[in-house]
Amino acid sequence: MSIDDAGEGASRAVKAAAEALGDSLSDPVGLGHRSTVLRCRSARYGTVLVKAYSERTAFVTEASALALGAGGPELLAVDAGHPLVVMADLGQGPSLADVLLGDDAEAAEEGLLAWARELGMVAVRGADRQREYDGTRRSYEPSAVAQTAKDAASVRFLQRLPSVLADAGLTPPKGLADDLAEIGALVGDAYPGLTPGDTCPDNNLITPSGVRLLDFEAAGYPSVFLTAAYCRVPFPTCWCSFRIEPALASRAEEAYRGELLAIHPDLADDGIWHAGVRRALAAWATKLMFVFPDAMNEDRVRNSRGGPSTTVRQLLRHQCEVLHRELTAAGDLEALAETAALVLRGTERWRTPPLPPYPAFA
Repeated sequence: MSIDDAGEGASRAVKAAAEALGDSLSDPVGLGHRSTVLRCRSARYGTVLVKAYSERTAFVTEASALALGAGGPELLAVDAGHPLVVMADLGQGPSLADVLLGDDAEAAEEGLLAWARELGMVAVRGADRQREYDGTRRSYEPSAVAQTAKDAASVRFLQRLPSVLADAGLTPPKGLADDLAEIGALVGDAYPGLTPGDTCPDNNLITPSGVRLLDFEAAGYPSVFLTAAYCRVPFPTCWCSFRIEPALASRAEEAYRGELLAIHPDLADDGIWHAGVRRALAAWATKLMFVFPDAMNEDRVRNSRGGPSTTVRQLLRHQCEVLHRELTAAGDLEALAETAALVLRGTERWRTPPLPPYPAFA
């Protein structure tokens, strides 16, 4: 859309961005986003992206993460008052979502492995810089909540699962509260790693120089295991979650893990690694179990944009199947394994088809 279509707010953003950049900006074109994102022409930089935020927390997080220079587009200027950032333009190209939902299996496989490696490299580049990141966040917002506090709040939310299941007519097994507390060990564990946070397959560009990650609005330093689980059960919270064969998912996981060894050599130990990933799988699957009461009444497609899609019921059952299989095989978190089985038994009457593979691998 043109700047005229974008409205007065976009015009103000371009003016503020030009002042922050110290350069004139022209020919703005809206790219569409929950924030205002405009591609503009700059005399000094060619084309740049201006991103103006409707939520200050998103600005504080993304501006602080991009300032590290560990991943994402180069940060060129910041206006904390507007608030907005000006970033280098990475150009146009397919995302990992595009190739996974396409028909080229080789491109999809290469994209997935490159994505996983880049996630690992971002963690490596951002190593030992969490204090710097937190300091920048506080400079923009003195009351900014620390990363560990945010993670702890998320874990406390997961501890509500027994009451959610009980309200839906399922009797949670004994020991579930203890297993959910065990997931809490992910908060503040010994293996933090910088991540954009929202690592869904559409938040990147596949460029000639490799995959470049986008959207650092949820960035931070959580446990690397939470990111690793996105490789083992690809994209468990995203709109385009489909199935990937275990062998390829394992290769993606190992690509990510291989990069991490530069900063966390202990993760070469399979016992440490797999125990951590199992807890992360449990965290993501537990989060999804909260949709069970609503899914009892109706199923919903996850892709509201049109095109290939799976449903909430398919994803819920798939994640519970994977979690039950992983935990049972390891003899780990037995109450959570039984909870996954409980949900599977409670959803058999749905007769939901299995989660299909990504179209590129179909």
